[in-house]
Amino acid sequence: MRLSGKIALVTGAAGGIGGATARCFARQGATVVLVDIDEVRCEDVLRQILQEGGTASCAVVDLTSEPQVVELFANVRRTHGRLDILVNIAGGDCEPAASVEEIDPERAMRNLDMNLKSCMLCCREAAKLMKPQGYGRIVNMSSLVYRGSPNQFSYSASKGGIYSFTRSIAMALGSFNITANALAPALVEVDAFVRALGPERWKALAEASAERYPLKRIATPDDIAKAALFLASDDAAFITGQILEISGGARL
Repeated sequence: MRLSGKIALVTGAAGGIGGATARCFARQGATVVLVDIDEVRCEDVLRQILQEGGTASCAVVDLTSEPQVVELFANVRRTHGRLDILVNIAGGDCEPAASVEEIDPERAMRNLDMNLKSCMLCCREAAKLMKPQGYGRIVNMSSLVYRGSPNQFSYSASKGGIYSFTRSIAMALGSFNITANALAPALVEVDAFVRALGPERWKALAEASAERYPLKRIATPDDIAKAALFLASDDAAFITGQILEISGGARL
């Protein structure tokens, strides 16, 4: 198994992509710390992992709160004594489909907090554990809209920030045998999107997107989880500071 004996922390583990990643890592032998603000859904993912014979635990944390993030990593240190892998998936878009004239400062700051601030805090605390042990794998969640978007201004800004931040920590941490990379998915079929848009709007969006992608389908959570697994494994030991687009060929 590719992650046997590793301690992995996955944020956003209650969501579609986070849950798929946590289950994938557990199947590959990692002990997984599931982190999310949604206790019910997080516990559901935990039950699935345990039923499959995996090893995991669940922590309910608001990742925009610095004290809670600090305590989360302190608990990892106390419980496991180390951290090998950090995957930052937690995030969302509080201001979808807004025009330039409709940008709301409060919602924009919420996007920056949920996506960029949470990632930065978790990477900061992870580095404190990984540097002394001389090993670490960090995988952050950007998005294809890191390139820009005509209707997701604060969200694309936060995801672009994750890309540049990931490159920066890759430069800073490489000499400690710590890699840092980011994933940039196109549209992914997750329940959160379906609930937010409604079944009819979601179907129209998914079909229109799939038609534009050379592979003629949108991504599944497992597509993203497998990419995260590669970057978190020693198969990617000489890859750092990169953004991996998981897009089915979109925007070629």
